[in-house]
Amino acid sequence: MTETAPPPAWRLLLGHVRPHRWTLLGGAVLSLLTGATGLLLPLVARGLIDDLAHERAVTGALLAMSALVVVNAVVGALGAYVLRRTAESVVLGARRALSSYLLRLRIAAVDRSEPGDLMARITSDTTLLRTVTSESLVGLATGGLTLAATVVMMGLVDAVLLGVTVAVIAGAGVVIGLIAPRINRATKEAQRAVGLMGAALERVLGALRTVKASGAEAREERALHGAAEESWRQSVRAAKWSAAAGNTAGLAIQVAFLTVLAVGGARVATGAVDVGTLVAFLLYVFFLISPLQQVIGAVTQYQTGAAALVRVQEALRLPAEPPVRAVPLPAPGARPAAVSFRDVRFRYADDLPYVHHGVTFTVPARGMTAFVGPSGAGKTTVFSLIERFYDPESGVIAVDGRDVADWELPELRAAIGYVEQDAPVLSGSLRDNLLLGSPDADADEVARVVRTTRLDGLVARLPDGLETLVGHRGTKLSGGERQRVAIARALLRRPRLLLLDEATSQLDAVNEAALRDTVADVARTTTVLVVAHRLSTVTTADRIVVMDAGRVRAVGTHRELVAGDPLYAELAATQFLAAGG
Repeated sequence: MTETAPPPAWRLLLGHVRPHRWTLLGGAVLSLLTGATGLLLPLVARGLIDDLAHERAVTGALLAMSALVVVNAVVGALGAYVLRRTAESVVLGARRALSSYLLRLRIAAVDRSEPGDLMARITSDTTLLRTVTSESLVGLATGGLTLAATVVMMGLVDAVLLGVTVAVIAGAGVVIGLIAPRINRATKEAQRAVGLMGAALERVLGALRTVKASGAEAREERALHGAAEESWRQSVRAAKWSAAAGNTAGLAIQVAFLTVLAVGGARVATGAVDVGTLVAFLLYVFFLISPLQQVIGAVTQYQTGAAALVRVQEALRLPAEPPVRAVPLPAPGARPAAVSFRDVRFRYADDLPYVHHGVTFTVPARGMTAFVGPSGAGKTTVFSLIERFYDPESGVIAVDGRDVADWELPELRAAIGYVEQDAPVLSGSLRDNLLLGSPDADADEVARVVRTTRLDGLVARLPDGLETLVGHRGTKLSGGERQRVAIARALLRRPRLLLLDEATSQLDAVNEAALRDTVADVARTTTVLVVAHRLSTVTTADRIVVMDAGRVRAVGTHRELVAGDPLYAELAATQFLAAGG
């Protein structure tokens, strides 16, 4: 199926602005009022000059000019505040929408993306919406209207001088039109380089211990500096073209002023116009500076914002799961769930080999099933497919007799407790981590699970108990403590199906034995699936699924498989025994 082209940048911008259109319109009206009061000043100045020339009282003209100046300042400040506040609201809305969407990304889409680049899109790219809203969208509208109104007023004052001014400014407009696309390209490349730098930084910080232990700081430093320098080069390139556009506008105004002064002086000398008219027209030429700069700034800022809008939209077009809705966790004592795979084939990407080549097995409700096999056999992938982090290319995966594709994702995942292989712990307090998947769990439930997973000793030692901060990725906890936290977090969800991927690999013998007994107790009332390499875990399982090269080669008990499957017998005699002691 052909992928549809993304909408143009201006339509994307209107989509972000639409919820704030009335506030934006109010700010634009205030800006127009600011321009209108400014347009009246040259006319009042001409009247003042006429009064002085004819020796009439100038008090009224001076009061009118003073009032216009005050009103212009007050209305201008209010309009600027409204516009900036609206621009910040646009940025907030974009960040909310993008952050919500990124949380729903399919795991396959995350696998193909760089987390640092995604973070850059939600931080630096959305920030550019602030200027493109207040300076580009509104600037183009208000600046354009004010510019048009100024031109009309100049025509009323003197049509000949207007023709001279328009000719000069039109030439500048042609030059700026040639410059604008270059600003867009340079800005897009600069933002892309920022994303690459974020990706490089996230890559290093995510494995900083490994980088240091490998003595690779200098090499990684060069990569970071290279990305930063590329962003600098492209940003300087964009700044060069933006400066060229701005200076072209300034030069046009100066040329227009000198030309008007020369032509106007000649017309005054011939008596075609009086001095007051020439002064008023020159004031209008000066007044052109602000709206002209607004329009040119709007064009250049739009080119900058368009690049950011495209990058934000690219993130919003990545494959994502449906919007999340809250569903209740299973009630205590809920019926355990059966699981079955039927001829499942799966690979992580079209250009990668298959991980599963027709996997078939059935796990009845209740009891513990262990998955064993060499590394790369596809054991962890079984859990990822059950959770629907990925979808199989063919075959059927059923939970409770229903194809997982027919389950609503929140309902499916609410029934499952999952402990990943590396047992990730999030920055925050220990309590935050325990309640991550069950925020409504009461204190008694938490205390019970803490005792069950032997975390009570840890809680007692910590300075603030459950409120102790665990550090980035749980760096203040040991590997075994992180695993126990992950298991406790899963148990608090009261799962109908518990998935444990190497959940005890970093535990000492005492804690492993305790948690093995806990898992055995849980298996009496729920369905437990375990990826295991330790003999002690495997021998207590009700059934064992032996996987090899993406296929199920045997299913049975430990005793049956030792006698009937050569691969399992070899694993039991070497890998399991070595790991189990």
